[in-house]
Amino acid sequence: MTARVVLTIAHLTLQEAARRRVLRSLAVLTVVLLGLSAWGFSRIDAEFGGLTSGEARLAAAMVLNLVMFGLSLIAALGTAFLAGPTLSGEIESGIALAVLGRPVRRSAILLGKWLGLVCFGSGFVAVAGFALLLIVRGTVGYWPPQPVTGLALLAGQAIALLTLGLLLSTVISPMASGIVAVGLFGATWIAGVVGNVGVALGNASVERIGTVSQILLPTDGLWRGAMRAFQDPTLFAQFENAFQAHPFLSISSLTGAYLSWAGVWVLLVLGLAAVAFQRRDL
Repeated sequence: MTARVVLTIAHLTLQEAARRRVLRSLAVLTVVLLGLSAWGFSRIDAEFGGLTSGEARLAAAMVLNLVMFGLSLIAALGTAFLAGPTLSGEIESGIALAVLGRPVRRSAILLGKWLGLVCFGSGFVAVAGFALLLIVRGTVGYWPPQPVTGLALLAGQAIALLTLGLLLSTVISPMASGIVAVGLFGATWIAGVVGNVGVALGNASVERIGTVSQILLPTDGLWRGAMRAFQDPTLFAQFENAFQAHPFLSISSLTGAYLSWAGVWVLLVLGLAAVAFQRRDL
């Protein structure tokens, strides 16, 4: 019975997301991003004449990661502003009270909404990311070594942020929850860049800023793992200095321990959201 309720809520959440204006905005932003990507990679091809040199591959890797960051930002904006109204908006409108008047557990509703948003965010990243990779392949002939891993990590980043958005939506307004979630996403990315500068300078204190931020909110850590998956491994030996403190190049891959922590983090935040939703007055 509970599983059926969760799946039903997930299906309704997907339908609701498809009707929101946020989805249309995401579609427009994604089309613009893909169009700019096609133009940018065509200029790389015109400049270098194909990926026959190390400089051309390095340029393609940097531009690819830059565009993928734009895609991750669009996914972050979309999932955060979809997660906000999912609970808080329904509580304010009184819809949640009508649903919870039936013998349905709040935890089942929360889990169903989370599952629906996960399907939406993961599907968006998979479709838009694959389209972007096809554009890169068609313009400069470059195909990343681990495309599935990279897209999976970007989807994980979106899942972590939408889970945080759900937690915030149980305590603050829909708009505020989206703003706070995206703000934390950006702050963590900046902290990661600062941490990379610390690595390049050999400053352990500055490096620790990035490490701590990636533990508190794993979005930046997952993003850096995705960058590593999209890069040609032969570039590391040729242009090792170029990778130091660069915001769109990554020399280290994610460890199994960190990936496990990211999964545990999502479960912990989802559990906190369930507790907060359970205790909230409707």
